[in-house]
Amino acid sequence: MGFLLVLLVIILIIAAMSIKIVKQSEVYIIERLGKFYKVADAGLTIIIPFFDHVRSVVSLKQQTMDVPPQGVITKDNVTITIDTVVFYQITDPAKAVYEIQSLKKGIEYLAITTIRDIIGKMDLDETFSSRDGINNKLRVVLDEATDRWGCKIDRVEIKDITPPADIRDAMEKEMNAERNKRALILESEAQRQSAITIAEGKKQAAILEAEADKEARIRRAAGEAQAIREVADAKAKEIQMVYDAMKKANPNDTLVQLKSLEALQEVAKGDANKVFIPFEATSALSSLGAIKEVMKDKENK
Repeated sequence: MGFLLVLLVIILIIAAMSIKIVKQSEVYIIERLGKFYKVADAGLTIIIPFFDHVRSVVSLKQQTMDVPPQGVITKDNVTITIDTVVFYQITDPAKAVYEIQSLKKGIEYLAITTIRDIIGKMDLDETFSSRDGINNKLRVVLDEATDRWGCKIDRVEIKDITPPADIRDAMEKEMNAERNKRALILESEAQRQSAITIAEGKKQAAILEAEADKEARIRRAAGEAQAIREVADAKAKEIQMVYDAMKKANPNDTLVQLKSLEALQEVAKGDANKVFIPFEATSALSSLGAIKEVMKDKENK
C-alpha cells in the first residue's frame, strides 16, 4: 500500500513537470539537454521531465521601458537632461533570449548612446523645436540595432528636456522680451491700420462729397439748359404763330416792322443783359421816327 502511494506521488510529480500551460500573449523557450528545442505557444504543452526544461517565459505584448534621465551636451556646449521612454515588442523570442544577455539593458544602453550622438549635433534651441525629429531618429537607429535581437522598436518618445537653471532663467527673460516685442508690434500695427482706415474713410467721404456736388451742378445746369430750351421753344412757337397769322393776313411792310418791334419788346423783357436788334428792325425804328414827325406837324397846323 505504501509503495503504491509513493508511486502515485511520483506519477503526479512527473505529470506536473510534464504538463505546461502557456498563457495568451506568452511563449516558453524550451531546452532539451541544455540545447534550444522549441518555442511553445499559448495553450497546453507537454515536455519530458529531466530532459526538457523551460529556459525563459517571453511576453509578446508591447512593452515600455523608461530610460533613466541622461545629461547630454548640445552642440553649443549646454548640458541638458533628457528623459526618454521606449516602446518595443519581441518578434523572435529565441533571438531575444539567446542573442543578447539582457534585452532591456541592451536597449537602454543603445538609447543612451544614440541620444548623446543626436543631441551633440544640435543646438539648444533646436532640441526644443525638433522633438519629433529626435524621436524619429532614435526609433530608426534602435530598430535597426535591435532587429538581430528579435525585437522591434515601435516608438521612442522624449518625455522631458530640462536645461540648467540659469539657462531656464535666460530663456524665460528672452521669451518675455519677445512677447513684449510682439505686443508692441501688434499695437503699432493696430494704430497704423486704424490711421489708414480713418484716412481712407475721410478720402472716401471727400470723394463722395465732390461727386455729389458735381452731380448737383450737372443737374442744376441741365435744368437751367432745359428751362432755356423750353422758353426758346415757346418763343419760337409764338413767333411762328405770329408769322403764320401775318402771312395769312398778307400784311404790308409797315405792319411787319411793327410786329418785329413788339417781338423785340418781349425779348427785351427776358433775363438777358444784352439784346441784339436785327438790321431790318433799324429801318422800322426810323420809319416810326418819321411817322412821329408827321403827326407833330399835323397837330401844329
